[in-house]
Amino acid sequence: MPPATERIDLEDDQRFALMKFRRNVKDICTKPDHDDHFLLRWLKARNFDPEAAEKMLRESMKWRERWGVDDLEHWEPPEVLQKYYPSGISGFDKDGSPIVVIPFAGLDMYGLLHCVSKSDVVKATIKMLESYIKVAQEQTKIHGQKAAQVMCVIDMVDFNLRQYAWRPAGEVTLNMIQMYEANYPEILKVCYVVNAPKIFSLAFSIVKNFLNDYTIGKIHITKTDPAKWKALLLTKADPDQLPAHFGGTQTDPDGNPRCTMKIRQGGKIHKSYYVKRGDKIADSDNGDYCTATVKKGEKLRLSFVAPVGGSFLKWSFRTDSHDIRFGIKSQDEEGNEAIVVPLKRVAAHQMDEVGVTTLPVPCTYTVLFDNSYSFLRSKKLQYNIAVTPPIDEDGAPDISRTD
Repeated sequence: MPPATERIDLEDDQRFALMKFRRNVKDICTKPDHDDHFLLRWLKARNFDPEAAEKMLRESMKWRERWGVDDLEHWEPPEVLQKYYPSGISGFDKDGSPIVVIPFAGLDMYGLLHCVSKSDVVKATIKMLESYIKVAQEQTKIHGQKAAQVMCVIDMVDFNLRQYAWRPAGEVTLNMIQMYEANYPEILKVCYVVNAPKIFSLAFSIVKNFLNDYTIGKIHITKTDPAKWKALLLTKADPDQLPAHFGGTQTDPDGNPRCTMKIRQGGKIHKSYYVKRGDKIADSDNGDYCTATVKKGEKLRLSFVAPVGGSFLKWSFRTDSHDIRFGIKSQDEEGNEAIVVPLKRVAAHQMDEVGVTTLPVPCTYTVLFDNSYSFLRSKKLQYNIAVTPPIDEDGAPDISRTD
C-alpha cells in the first residue's frame, strides 16, 4: 500500500491509530488509491478507534463484493432510471470539489418501484456515488486532497412527504441512507438543503436516526430567504459553477435556470414504464430471502430478540399468490405484550411489502404471518427479516433468533 504523498497533520495518538489501522487492514487494502487519505476516512468515521474502523472497512469490502461495485461502471441502468433519477454535477467549488445537485422533489420513488426492482434502484445509486467519487479523485491530481470530497446541494422545492408514507418507498430511501453511511464515510464535504418546506423538518427528524453525528454536522438546512442562501452558496463556489436557479450564472442554451442538460430533474414517471399488474419485478438479491409455506388455516410466527433499545426491525416479503395477514408484537421480560404493527391483510402478491420500525426497548419481537382466515389456500412466502443495531453503535451487538 503506497503512502500518501501529501502531508497529513495529525496528533500523536491519531498517527499511532493510523499506523495500527494500516497494519491491520493491509491484507484487504491492495489498490493504489488505498492510501493514508483513504484509511483516514474510516478512522474519522469511528473516532480514530482502529478496531472499530477495521470492522467497518471489512464489512464494507464484503458489501462491495456482494454488489459487484467495481464492475458497475459497465452496468447499464434501465431506461427509466437513466431518465428519471434526479442528480448531476453543475461544476466545482472553490477547492476544486465537484458540486452535486439533487432536485429531490423530482425523485418519484413510488413510480420507480413500479418499474424496476429495489436492487436496480440501489445499484443505480451506487453507480452514481462511485462516479462522483471518481470525479473528486481526478480533481485531487490538480487541487490536492482539499478536492477529494463532494459538495452537495439538495433542492427541496415542491417536496411532498406523501409518497414516503408508502412503506416500500420510505424503506428503500432509508436503506440507501444506511448504505451511504456504512460505505462512504467522509465523502461529503458539506450539504446545503435549500427551499425546504415546513414539512421537511418532520421528514428530517426521521432521517437523522439513520445518520451519524459526523454526517449530521455537515448538513445545513436553510430556513432563510433565497437571497441569503444563494449568497451562502456563492461563498463556496464561483457563479459560473452554479445554475442560475441557485444564484449562479449557468443556464441551458434555451435559458432554463435549472440547467437540465447537466442535472436530471426527475419528475413523475409516466405509467407506460410501469410493470403490468401480475408481472413480477425481478430482484437480484433474492438469495437473501427465506422461503416458507403458511398452510391454510394456520399461522407462521418468527421471533427476534433486540438486546438493546433503539435497534431496528426491517422486513421485506412477498407471496406467490393471494394476500396474507401481517403484524408484529412485542413481549418484555415480565410477559407484558404490546402491538408494534397492527395485524392486517397485505397484498404482497402484487408488490413486495417492505418496512422498518424502531424497537425502543429490549424485548422479544414476534413477526406474525396469519393465514388462519383462509380455508382453501396455502400461501407460499418469501421473506427477509432482520434486527439491526442502533446506527450510532460502533459494533453490532449479538442478536439471536428463535423460531
